[in-house]
Amino acid sequence: MIIVAGWLRVAADERDRYLAAVADVARLARAAPGCLDFTQAADPLDAERITVYERWESDDDLLRFRTSGDPDAPQPEVPDLLGAEVRKYRISSVEEP
Repeated sequence: MIIVAGWLRVAADERDRYLAAVADVARLARAAPGCLDFTQAADPLDAERITVYERWESDDDLLRFRTSGDPDAPQPEVPDLLGAEVRKYRISSVEEP
């Protein structure tokens, strides 16, 4: 299992516009083979922060999604990022909390 998690930072007055612009990405990801979860959401404590969380069955599923789509299609117009820290984690086991 693969987890992609972290945060993005945009200007506080641009966060809602950013999230609206990427909403279709979440819809497409959740419909993709191997996607177990996908969200980009407003942080409730920090007005500039967007939390990123993705869970995939495999690297192949993640790569297939990331390389899918029409390369000539217009990309969503999103505000500039002020910062980001997103990492990919390989999970070797899963347990109940």
